[in-house]
Amino acid sequence: MSTSVDLWLATIFEEVQPLFGKGRVADYIPALARVEPNQFGMAIAMVDGRHYAVGDAHVLFSIQSISKLFTFVLALKLIGDDIWQRIGREPSGNAFNSMVQLETEHGIPRNPFINAGALVVTDILTQRYAHLDLALLNFLRRMTDSPDLNWNKEVAKSERDTAHRNMAMAYFMKSFGNFVNSPELVLDNYCRQCATEMSCTQLAQAAIFLANDGLDIGSGEQVLTSEAARRVNALLLTCGAYDAAGDYAYRIGLPLKTGVGGGIVAVIPNIGTVCVWSPELDAKGNSLIGGYALERLMQLSGWGRMSLAM
Repeated sequence: MSTSVDLWLATIFEEVQPLFGKGRVADYIPALARVEPNQFGMAIAMVDGRHYAVGDAHVLFSIQSISKLFTFVLALKLIGDDIWQRIGREPSGNAFNSMVQLETEHGIPRNPFINAGALVVTDILTQRYAHLDLALLNFLRRMTDSPDLNWNKEVAKSERDTAHRNMAMAYFMKSFGNFVNSPELVLDNYCRQCATEMSCTQLAQAAIFLANDGLDIGSGEQVLTSEAARRVNALLLTCGAYDAAGDYAYRIGLPLKTGVGGGIVAVIPNIGTVCVWSPELDAKGNSLIGGYALERLMQLSGWGRMSLAM
């Protein structure tokens, strides 16, 4: 198996080289616009403890919307199914930062992984944690055994200075009674969580509990029940790639979460997790090379068929 996985990663690494330059970095956030675009890393963490990596898999990058997965897990652990009184469970079909549906649906975001939904999740956590950034970092540090993991102050400030649409969404939801804290405080927390920096290897390790019935392999912590982990994976499959979720489900067929920093973390139930990073994005805001790399991995490995059969 080890030889096969290494060969698959080496094959993918070679195949993606001609794709550099076909996307563009997230230049609407000034700090991200300065990221070197010609980078690619891919890491795999298996439920049996084995790890594989290729390229820039150990380089830290801004996880951005991938953080929404982990804050959602924290909120689910905190209030359980009460979360669905404030957020829906349906794909939006609109861009991740769209406000279109909020008025017709009375300030209830479609799902936790679009910006409006993630802001509500952050609002929920802001009620519980005086220092939400530390709560999230401590969770991720435990999952990765990386005590130095942190968020980037420059990226957080850059994002906060340009967060006008997110602020508008927060105030709009507050007008419907679906926001408790001040939008300013929630936006501060939200921008810090998005500015968390991790590598492919760390992200693959952090998400392994979703491939293992909610149990984290490294720490032995039961992060979620088996049923809750299955439901999180279902939402990642249907809502994790912005308004390209249907296309990703068709091409790749895995629960996954993307981020405009160029990262994608994907779950192969009963087998492991994969994280891929390349900063150049496609028109939907997902990593152009990352999407290709995940699709090729599933074609080469056949893991999607194996996980469904288990």
